[in-house]
Amino acid sequence: MSITTLLIRLAIAFFTLLILTRIMGRKEISQMTFFNFVSAISIGTLGASLAIDSTLSVRNGLIALAVWSAFTILMGLLDIKSKNARKTLEGQPIIIIRNGQILENEMRKTRLDTDELNLLLRKKNVFSVGDVDYAIFETDGTLSVLKKQGKRPATKDDVHTPYQTTQSNPTSSIVIQDGKVNHGNLESLQWSLEKLEKKLSANGLNTLEDIFYAEVKEDGSLYVDSYNDEVH
Repeated sequence: MSITTLLIRLAIAFFTLLILTRIMGRKEISQMTFFNFVSAISIGTLGASLAIDSTLSVRNGLIALAVWSAFTILMGLLDIKSKNARKTLEGQPIIIIRNGQILENEMRKTRLDTDELNLLLRKKNVFSVGDVDYAIFETDGTLSVLKKQGKRPATKDDVHTPYQTTQSNPTSSIVIQDGKVNHGNLESLQWSLEKLEKKLSANGLNTLEDIFYAEVKEDGSLYVDSYNDEVH
């Protein structure tokens, strides 16, 4: 393939992809669901083949891009019209924290671990699982978070209500994760295992085996999530 032919094919692929992407709409870029992810990868692959694969004619490359884009648009219309189709193509949001309790079975469905959960929470400026009332794992891989009442920003109705916290730690510290005690964090907090067990006992939990997750919050209080969550 000559340089001139390559440049022409590159230009055709670039402008074709630009036009088709505009036709398909902004959702293809902004909301990366399962279907959008597959569609974007496929269109990118076809565009690259059109640009540099000399065994693929320009005509066939344009036809492949046009047909795939039409297929994507039609599936998008089906997604709008049919709720069942939307569930099949994109899945459903999954509640992973309900009423302040981590739902371990739902976490397993999303294949999230507690480290990833904390990462997603920090992106929402939430540095303690204990501050969360509800958390929903959306179909595009983002996390929607509703903080507990006392942790939400004050409204005009709240400004006359005094609310004080005393921070003893700069951030929350995980002391039990996936049912296992984090001895390093306990040492950093200058907590003994006996002190942790005493705190847990005060929360009505007498055995470490019953606990999925626990963290010491910034104010020194303990947030605990047990394995035996009741989902209503």
